[in-house]
Amino acid sequence: MFEVFKSSWALLLGMMLLMVGNGLQGSLIGVRGDIEGFTTFELSLITSGYFLGFLGGSRMAPNIIQRVGHVRVFAALGSFISAVLILYPAVTDPIAWVVLRVVIGFCFSGVYVTAESWLNNSASNDNRGQALSLYMIVQMVGIVTAQGLLNVADPGGFILFVIPSVLVSISFAPILLSVTPTPAFGATRQLSFADLYKISPLGVIGMLMLGGVFSAQFGMSAVYGTRAGFSVAQISVFVSSIFVGAMVLQFPIGWLSDRMDRRILILGVSVIATTAATIAWLFGTQFYVLLACSFIIGGMTNPLYALLIAYTNDYLEPEDMAGASGGLLFVNGLGAIAGPVLTGWLMTQFGAQGFWLIIMVTMMATSAYAAFRMTRRPSAYAEESEYEAVPYAAVGPGSTPFIAEMAQEVYVEAAEEIAEAAEAEAEGVAEESLTR
Repeated sequence: MFEVFKSSWALLLGMMLLMVGNGLQGSLIGVRGDIEGFTTFELSLITSGYFLGFLGGSRMAPNIIQRVGHVRVFAALGSFISAVLILYPAVTDPIAWVVLRVVIGFCFSGVYVTAESWLNNSASNDNRGQALSLYMIVQMVGIVTAQGLLNVADPGGFILFVIPSVLVSISFAPILLSVTPTPAFGATRQLSFADLYKISPLGVIGMLMLGGVFSAQFGMSAVYGTRAGFSVAQISVFVSSIFVGAMVLQFPIGWLSDRMDRRILILGVSVIATTAATIAWLFGTQFYVLLACSFIIGGMTNPLYALLIAYTNDYLEPEDMAGASGGLLFVNGLGAIAGPVLTGWLMTQFGAQGFWLIIMVTMMATSAYAAFRMTRRPSAYAEESEYEAVPYAAVGPGSTPFIAEMAQEVYVEAAEEIAEAAEAEAEGVAEESLTR
């Protein structure tokens, strides 16, 4: 991993600055919206707008890049991001903020696609998995760092909107000065949703549910903090705990994923997340209990994204893995758009604790469906099966199609290596029997 960092540190630094800017504006919107008197449901629509724009951008950005080139797309979308960040405090109207959030979601998605394509191009077959792990760590560090910056100025002023604008502008330098020749986008054969659901019903339903949970964590956690009466410092610590949990527990869950039936692990992490959300719902007035619960929920739900991809790949041929990533990502995006709206509605009906209720119900539904699917077909890990699991690749929710396909390249390479090893072993056994 050190060699990957040494060769790509400037690109990763630029990506971390982008994540700091995005993470700061995501939490700041919730705090500033409360100051401006926006309702919880209005803030949920504003949050949903980001994921609507992000989903649209992730699907359109590759085509735009093919037409005008990486550098132009990166510079143009980055400039729009900086401008929108300055416009938030100047136009404090909920409808205007919904539009701005759609625009900034679209732009961040396009910027990520561009930068991630350079990251993938700089990685080799030998270190692509390490590059993914390092990129995920950079993402989480950026989001956690952003929460600390929430305390450096008054959220009712302009400074906290200027800071992410400056960070995004500065991020251009290390990225553009470190990139290799621009990579080409290849055409990937997409699997239809019907085919994808037939192959892995749990993968599709799990991704839909997880999209709602992730968008609630990323977009509505600061709104929850304001409605629960937290100070700005408490909100920053609370949001940070979610992503610290994601960063700390991603790799232990990945390690388990390669050593046990992934359906059991999906069921287990879903039940643990449900339990933590239930405890937070029941003991919502005790701040340190909430911190522990948010750490556990973040640590269970964020790795679940990569776990569901790995599980789906267990039932795919290597040539279909890249095509499946686009379908799973789109389903996850649909859940992410709906998640904040449902969270806002529940918080309107039940108060701040509605935030925990949506996580509890969603993860309970995921665990129930996982248990149901275990009764519908035998495991790929059955004792009589010769199946060997393709190793888990660390990738988090909120990924663009490019980083998802990059993860699938890791799976494809591993699957091909496993197949070649099995073929060589079979040939060796055949030769040994002939010599006898």
